[in-house]
Amino acid sequence: MVPKITVIIGNSYGAGNYAMCGKAYDPRFIFAWPNAKIAVMGGEQAAKTLLQIQVASLKAKGEEITPEAEAKLLKEITDRYDSQTTPYYAAARLWVDEIIDPRKTRETIAKCLEAADHAPVEEPFRTGVIQV
Repeated sequence: MVPKITVIIGNSYGAGNYAMCGKAYDPRFIFAWPNAKIAVMGGEQAAKTLLQIQVASLKAKGEEITPEAEAKLLKEITDRYDSQTTPYYAAARLWVDEIIDPRKTRETIAKCLEAADHAPVEEPFRTGVIQV
């Protein structure tokens, strides 16, 4: 059986994360470069979505929000979201096994292949229920 080894080198958002063998698909090893971004969706889209939810909540309470207050809220949300897309945030939550130096990528993959060769996976990969 071929071991699944994932290296996140850029942005890994939403369905793309799944398609490229993200944590949900249980790769044997998952690494990230220091510049990687890992999240449910891109920062700008997420911030605007979260802003819409917060503005709607404020309006439901009868509060009026000025354009300046909305811009300030958007910046706060964007800053918070951006800090949560770093590979350091992901590594702290065990979403990636290690943050690697890009120059060490080939060496890291070689070590993973060697480790997988000495400890093969015995049970078959199961995807669960696939809706068609």
